[in-house]
Amino acid sequence: MKVAVIGGGYAGMAAAATLAERSVPVSVFEAARTLGGRARRVEYQDLALDNGLHLLIGAYSELLRLVELVGEDPARLFLRTPLTWQIQDRLTLRAANLPAPLHLLAALLGSRGLTLGERLGAVRFMLRMRRRDYRLTNDVSVAEFLDQEGQKGRARHLLWRPLCISALNTLPEAASAQVFLHVLRDGLDGERGASDLLLPRVDLSALFPEPAARYVEARGGNVLAGERVTGVDTGDGGYLVETAGGRHAFTHVICALPPHRVNAFLVGITALAEIAETVDRLTYQPIYSVYLGFPEHVRLSTPMLGFDSALLQWAFDRGALCGQRGVIGLVISAEGTHESLPHPELAQLCYQELQQQLGTMPAPIWHRVIAEKRATFACRPGLARPPAATPLRNFYLAGDYVASDYPATLEAAVRSGVRAARLILGRRES
Repeated sequence: MKVAVIGGGYAGMAAAATLAERSVPVSVFEAARTLGGRARRVEYQDLALDNGLHLLIGAYSELLRLVELVGEDPARLFLRTPLTWQIQDRLTLRAANLPAPLHLLAALLGSRGLTLGERLGAVRFMLRMRRRDYRLTNDVSVAEFLDQEGQKGRARHLLWRPLCISALNTLPEAASAQVFLHVLRDGLDGERGASDLLLPRVDLSALFPEPAARYVEARGGNVLAGERVTGVDTGDGGYLVETAGGRHAFTHVICALPPHRVNAFLVGITALAEIAETVDRLTYQPIYSVYLGFPEHVRLSTPMLGFDSALLQWAFDRGALCGQRGVIGLVISAEGTHESLPHPELAQLCYQELQQQLGTMPAPIWHRVIAEKRATFACRPGLARPPAATPLRNFYLAGDYVASDYPATLEAAVRSGVRAARLILGRRES
């Protein structure tokens, strides 16, 4: 057995680490020089930034397990705090020090910024979803679902709407209510620590992909950054993976490329035609990460702050999180008019919104806008997603777009990688 993993993002490195743990020879091919895919480090002015600012939660159990597997300490990598949902001074919600689910119900009842009726309505909504086991008979948009459940006013605008955009990276008017309920089930109504916030203290390449590469190589595998795969052919009962360095023979292949690139390897293979059509029907949503560099004394009141504005969703104080004093990272999720703006103009608008919401602050010394145009698939109602196992023998898919309960998150990515690897391991052991 010899496995090729095409793509060194979170899904690919999760698959490789899972195989390496069981002493299976594995080679990872990554076209970029930096591991991480759509969640990787970007160097700018001697700073390690990220091409997408991510908020993680305690329910990311598989990612946390893998981080420990490859020898890292989550306590060093994350600032972990009980759930605190703060949208400027308009809404503050903090998880109570109680067993689940009382910690969340008490947080909703004790939140500041909602009327008593809105708080009671939110509690009743969560209890109804619990009784329904977080399942819908028919999937609809989150907006339509919230209408049906009477979730309106500030609870909808300051809690459910930003939660939908943050988790699904899709506007509520177009997002899947069923997937949204999966997020509520596992993130807010899971065990006590599932709702904890995990704010990365290191860049996203250093968080998992690079430690995973060291783990794989220490167990005899290969991680080939800067090595683009140009083709995959069948041959001698296995596969021939073609790169600029030649052709390499493998018994199994895990294709862990992003969905908009994976079809180059699927189209033309008769056995994969149906999967190729499913992938081709996916549409995408962007994430814009806007970094503003201020004088070192500038900081936010909390490491993470939400915004009720036309443009921004979240701001992260990079000084408080990873020692980059004076650097504020801003997130603009999902589609919008901001996509048509030149980057300098967008950075200026972000600065103006910061001033409007936080008060007078000095002008930024520098800015860096990173636009990940296809950051995630658009998580729409009833969306068909391809399976990990394909009709082509010993050829598997891994990625956050592969069929699962979850939207396109880092947790979905690593779970898909582990699933693909375990399918291979299961065949070997049977």
